[in-house]
Amino acid sequence: MNGSATVLLFLSLFILLMSGFPVAFTIGGVSLIFGYLTFGMDFFSLLPMRVWGIMSNYVLIAVPLFIYMGVMLEKSGLAEELLETMALLFGRLRGGLAVSVIVVGALLAASTGIVGATVVTMGLLSLPTMLKRGYSPELATGTIAASGTLGQIIPPSIVLVLLGSILNVSVGDMFMSAVIPGLILVLLYLLWIFIISLARPESVPPMPEEEIRRFRERFLSHLLRALVPPVLLIIAVLGSIFAGIASPTEAAAIGAMGATVLTILHRRFDLKTLRSVMRETTYLTSMVFLILIGATAFGLVFRGIGGDIYLTDLILEANIGRAGFLAIVMIAIFIAGFFIDFIEIIFIIVPVVAPIFKQMGVDLLWLGILIAMNLQTSFLTPPFGFSLFYLKGVAPEDVKTTHIYKGIIPYVTIQLVCLIVVILIPRSTSWLPEVFGR
Repeated sequence: MNGSATVLLFLSLFILLMSGFPVAFTIGGVSLIFGYLTFGMDFFSLLPMRVWGIMSNYVLIAVPLFIYMGVMLEKSGLAEELLETMALLFGRLRGGLAVSVIVVGALLAASTGIVGATVVTMGLLSLPTMLKRGYSPELATGTIAASGTLGQIIPPSIVLVLLGSILNVSVGDMFMSAVIPGLILVLLYLLWIFIISLARPESVPPMPEEEIRRFRERFLSHLLRALVPPVLLIIAVLGSIFAGIASPTEAAAIGAMGATVLTILHRRFDLKTLRSVMRETTYLTSMVFLILIGATAFGLVFRGIGGDIYLTDLILEANIGRAGFLAIVMIAIFIAGFFIDFIEIIFIIVPVVAPIFKQMGVDLLWLGILIAMNLQTSFLTPPFGFSLFYLKGVAPEDVKTTHIYKGIIPYVTIQLVCLIVVILIPRSTSWLPEVFGR
C-alpha cells in the first residue's frame, strides 16, 4: 500500500501546485485529506502536537527577527546609500559599477538576507546608471539579479535557519559552514566581470572622472555614513554567533535592534516607517510559518503511509550509492527550482531525503550547504525565478524579459560550478566550524 499511496500523495500535491493553488493551503489541504483517509479522526489528535513543536521551537524565532532587520535596513535607505558609495568607490575600474553591485549584494546579504528587497533596491538605483554608462542590458540585469540572491547562501540567511531546523543541525554551524562557499561564489562573480572587462572592455566603461572627483571631496563622510554602519552590524550579528557569545536567535535580536538604532541615527525612523516594516515582517513571517505547518502535516502523513520506508527501500535496492543519490537529489532540486519556491522545496523535499542521507552516513551540515547553494539558483531560473520578477518590475521599459533571461545564464552556470567545487571539496564547509571549535 505504501508505494501507491506515496505516489498518489506526491502526484496530487504536484498537480494542485502546478494548477496555481496557494502553496500553504495546498500542502496543508492535501495533508489533511490524506491524513483523514489514512488515520481517520486520530490524525487530528496527532497534528496539534506537531504544530506545537514548531511554535515552541526557539531557533525559529530568528526568522521574524532576521526578516525585520532586513526590511528595516531597506526602508531606512541605508542600502541605497551603501550602493551609491560603493559604485563611486570602484568607479575608476572598468566594470567598476558591476563590481560595486556584486560587493554591495554580498554586504546586503550579510546584513539583511532579504532577496526581494536587495534586488529591488539595486534594480532601482544601479540599473538605470549601468545602462546610461553603456553596459549591455544582459550584463547589467544578470549582475543585479545574481548579486541580489547572495542572501540565500551568505549568513545570516533565512534559508540556512530553516534548513538547520529541518536537518536538526546547529544553525550557528550552518552559518559558519556557508561563509567560505559564499565567498567563493562572490569571487567567481568578480572573476567573470574581470574576464568581461578584458574580452569586451567597451561593454564595461568606467565612471566619469568628474563624478569620482566630487565623491573624493566627501570620501570620509560617505564612508562613515554608508559603509561603516552596515559592516559593524554584520560584525555584531555574525561575530557574536561565531565567538559563541550569542545563539543565532539572540544574534537575530541584536541585528533587529541594531537596524532600528541605525535607522534612528540616520533620522529615518518614524511611525510610518515602523508600521510599514512591521506589516511586511508580519506578512513574510506568516507565509513562512503557514507553509511550515502545512509541510509538517505533510511529513506526518508521508511517514504515516510508510512513504519514507518505501523511498529508502527503493533507493537501496537500486544500489546507486551515496554519490548517485546525491546527484539525483541535486538535479531534482535544481529542476524543482524552475517551478516552485525555495521554501516549498525546503519543506517538501528536504524532510523526505534527509533521513536517507543520514542512514547513508552523509554529513548533514555539508548537505545543508549544498541544498542552500542549489536553492539559490531557483531565484534565477525561468519561468518562476523570483529575482527575475522583482527586477523586471522595477526595470526601465526598454529592458525586455529576454535581456534578463540571457543575462542570468553565466551566473547560473557560475553557481553550478561553485556547487560542484563544494561537492568535490567538503572541507570548504567544515573548516570554519572546526576552527571555532564547533
